[in-house]
Amino acid sequence: MTREKARQEIERLRREIEEHNYRYYVLAQPVISDYEYDQLVKRLEELERQFPEFITPDSPTQRVGGEPLKEFATVTHEIPMLSLDNTYNYDELREFDSRVRKVVPRPVYLVQQKIDGVAVALRYENFRFVLGATRGDGLHGDDITQNLRTINTIPLRLRQERPGFERFEVRGEVYLPRQEFVRLNEEREEEGQPVFANPRNAAAGTLKLLDPREVRKRKLECFIHTVPRPPQGYERDSETIRVLQELGFRITPPSVLFDSIEGVIEFCRKWEGERHSLPYDVDGMVIKLDRYADREELGTTEKSPRWAVAFKYPPEEKETRVKRIFVNVGRLGTVTPVAELEPVFLSGTTVTHATLHNMDEVERLDVREGDTVVVHKAGEIIPQILRVVKEKRPAGTKKFRMPERCPVCNTRLFKEADEVAWRCVNASCPAQLVARLIHFGSRQALDIEGLGEKLAQQLVGTGLVRNFADLYELTEEQLVKLERMGKKSAANLLAALERSKSRPFSRVLYGLGIRHIGIHAARLLAQHFGSIDRLMRAREEEIAQVPGIGPAVAQSLKNFFADRENVELINRLKRAGLQLAEKSAAGPKPLAGKRFVLTGTLEHFTREAATEKILALGGTVSSSVSRNTDYVVVGRDPGSKLDKARQLGVKTIDESEFLRLLGEQ
Repeated sequence: MTREKARQEIERLRREIEEHNYRYYVLAQPVISDYEYDQLVKRLEELERQFPEFITPDSPTQRVGGEPLKEFATVTHEIPMLSLDNTYNYDELREFDSRVRKVVPRPVYLVQQKIDGVAVALRYENFRFVLGATRGDGLHGDDITQNLRTINTIPLRLRQERPGFERFEVRGEVYLPRQEFVRLNEEREEEGQPVFANPRNAAAGTLKLLDPREVRKRKLECFIHTVPRPPQGYERDSETIRVLQELGFRITPPSVLFDSIEGVIEFCRKWEGERHSLPYDVDGMVIKLDRYADREELGTTEKSPRWAVAFKYPPEEKETRVKRIFVNVGRLGTVTPVAELEPVFLSGTTVTHATLHNMDEVERLDVREGDTVVVHKAGEIIPQILRVVKEKRPAGTKKFRMPERCPVCNTRLFKEADEVAWRCVNASCPAQLVARLIHFGSRQALDIEGLGEKLAQQLVGTGLVRNFADLYELTEEQLVKLERMGKKSAANLLAALERSKSRPFSRVLYGLGIRHIGIHAARLLAQHFGSIDRLMRAREEEIAQVPGIGPAVAQSLKNFFADRENVELINRLKRAGLQLAEKSAAGPKPLAGKRFVLTGTLEHFTREAATEKILALGGTVSSSVSRNTDYVVVGRDPGSKLDKARQLGVKTIDESEFLRLLGEQ
C-alpha cells in the first residue's frame, strides 16, 4: 500500500469510527455490532503502526471513547477510566499471558463475566454514595448521580462503616435485564417509537434521560467489578471485592482465580454456551491480574491497562431463509411485520420467526419473501434479522407492502404523520379486545370492580363480549356458566356495571382507549365540547386548537371516529345509558376561569379526587405550569413543577389554602 492510499484509508476509518462513536455514545443508536466496530479499530491501529507519521492526537486510537452528553454536568475522573484491549481467540489470550509472564513470572488471574452494559464510576464519601458518572472520553464523563440513585443494586449507604472505605470509588456496569428489555421494546413498538437494538443500547438510552422517575421505571441493575485505587492494607483484587460484597455491592460473577492461562481458557469455553441461560447479556470474560503489586509492575498504556484483557465471544449469527412476511396486530392496535423463517438453531433455541418492527425497518433491510438472511438474537432473546444476503436472492422476488386493512377485523389501517407504526383503530378488534376491556374497566375509566384480566379473557374467549357495549347486555344466567363465577360474583359484576353508567363523560371518553387520549386530555375535551356528538362533529383543526390538546390528539380522534364500528359502539353505549355528555353541576362556580396544577402528595385527597373537586367548582386542571396558571397546589414531596412555578412567579398554595378555596375549611 502506498503512503497516499494509507493516508486516505486512515482518514476514512477515522471518520467512520467517529460516526459510530457518536451514534453509540451520544445518540445511543448503534448501527453495527461490537465485533464490526472492533474490526474497524483494529484495522486503523494496524495502519497507524505501519505508517506512524499519520498518527494524530485526535485519532480514535488515542482516546478511550466518545464525548460526554451535553445535558449533564461534566465530571473529571480522578483516575482515568481506561478501556480494555479485546481478544477474540484463545491464541491471543496465550499471547497476553506470554507478555504478562515477561514481567510477572507467576501470575494469578481473576476472571469475571464481561457484562454487556454501560460503564459507570461511583464515588462514596463518609460511607455514602455522593457521585456517579459515565466513562465519557475516559477523562471526563457525565454526572448521572440522580439516575444511578434509582438503581436498587447500587447501595446509597454502605452496610458497614469499615476503615479504609471512608472515601473511595468503585466501577461497574449498569445493564438492563433481558426480560425488561423485551417489555420495554414491546411498549415502544406499541407507541410507535423506535425499538432499542439490544439491552446495552437500552441501558445507555435510559441513563441519558433527564427525569429520574422515568429511569426508575426501566428497572436497571448494576454489577461492580473494580476499585481503581485499592484501600490501604489490601493486596489483592479478590480480597477487595469480597469486602465490597459485604458492604452491600453486587459483584460481577463469578470472580474465579486461576494460576494458568489454560485454566482461564477452559473456563471461557465453559461459559460460551452457559451465558445464554443468564438473565442478562454477557459478551465475554474479563481476565485481570489479582495482585495489585503485579498490576503496578505492568502499568498501563494511554488507552488500556497492560494487566487486563477482555476475551469476547464471537457473535452467534446464522443464515436462514424467509418463508413469508405477515403482519401481527398487537394488543393496542399496532400492526407489526413479522418474518416467518426456515427453522434455525440459535443461542440455545430453535428460531422460526423474527419481528421486523415496522415498515421503515423492512425498507432499510429490503427484506423479501424467499430471501436468505443473517439472523441473531438481540439481548440473547429476540430473533432479529441483521442483513439480507442479496447475492442469494432468487429471481422474481417482490418488495413487501403493508396491507391496507387489518388482517383480524378488516378495518382500514392508519399511520400518523410523525410515526413509523401502522395501527388498527377499531376498538372492537378481537386482537385488542382483552387489553381494551381491562382499560375500560380500570379505576380512572369506568371503575368496574371485578373486571380483571382473567374475567376479560373468559368473556372474550367464550364470545360473550365482542366490544364494550356487550358488557351491558350480560345476564346472570350467562355469567354463572363461567369458571369461578357463582351467583354472588355475577350479581356483584352486574351491580358494578350498573354503577359505571353514572361515571362522567370524561371518564367514558378515556375508557374508549383512543390513542393519545389520557385522563387529562379526556377532561379537557369533555369540558370544551360538552358531548361526544359535538366532539365527533368537530373539525380536526378545531380539536387541535383546544388548549392542551394539539394536532396528534386531534388526528387520533378523527381516525377513531372515521371507523363505522367505533361509531356504532358509541351509539350502543348511549343506548345502554352511559354518560356521553357533560352534566351541568348545580351550585356556584367560585373557581370559574381559574387554572390549577397539582404537585406532590395531598393528605385529604387523591389526585383524582382533587381534580374532580376543582372541575365541579368551575376550574380547570393542567398537567404543566405556565404563565397562564393561577395556582400550583403543593403537597408532600413536590416535583419540578414547584421549581417552575417559582421561576415564573406563579402563586403556590399548600393544602390548607386549597381547602379554603374549595370552601371546605
